[in-house]
Amino acid sequence: MLSGKVALVTGAGRGIGREIALTLAEYGADVIVNYNGSKEKAEEVTAQIEAMGRRAKAVQCSVADFDACGQMITDMLVEFGHIDILVNNAGITKDNLVMKMTEADFDAVIDTNLKGTFNTIKHMYRSFLKQKAGRIINLSSVSGVLGNAGQANYAASKAGVIGLTKSMARELASRNITVNAVAPGFIDTDMTQAMTDTAKEATLAQIPLKRVGTPKDIAETVAFLASDKAAYITGQVISVDGGMAI
Repeated sequence: MLSGKVALVTGAGRGIGREIALTLAEYGADVIVNYNGSKEKAEEVTAQIEAMGRRAKAVQCSVADFDACGQMITDMLVEFGHIDILVNNAGITKDNLVMKMTEADFDAVIDTNLKGTFNTIKHMYRSFLKQKAGRIINLSSVSGVLGNAGQANYAASKAGVIGLTKSMARELASRNITVNAVAPGFIDTDMTQAMTDTAKEATLAQIPLKRVGTPKDIAETVAFLASDKAAYITGQVISVDGGMAI
């Protein structure tokens, strides 16, 4: 499905990003595994991808750093020859009520989750235009669709990703480049496992399917959007949340 394609996945050392990188490789893509602080885990992902017979490379870069993003993409375009799929998955949380939230915590989440998505798209823009083809998949969140108390910074960043996705879809459609967002709901990751049992039960009560999602649920949706099967889909937000945002 993705044979001959090269994908850049940000924040791919663990969690949802890891599963996306592995799933894209399962479908035939070579994968650039971006990470910020999880070097060992990112290298484990690249080893698993290489074991599938695909090319892979772990590359350290904070997506919040505009110049570093540019250098990473320049280097990878030279090394791999082309990048066909960009998955903006890297993200952080610094949850708190606004009354207690610091300016630094607000800025850090916006800089990574929203501006980081802009940074990679900005540096990939000309390459995609020259190819007259490309797939951009941005990870938003159910929090960006519904809002969430105690997550004003995170929800704002993920709602911003949706606006950015729709704007980029309009800008790039004439060059056969699709841009879509995936909005995960309550997914079984390190972050959600750290929640209290009471918080988990309260969240599950809001999900019509009455179960937690898996990173694979997200990864398969991303792989579909990255493939030719989704060639006529752009500017959309696909909620993968068990019906939470109905």
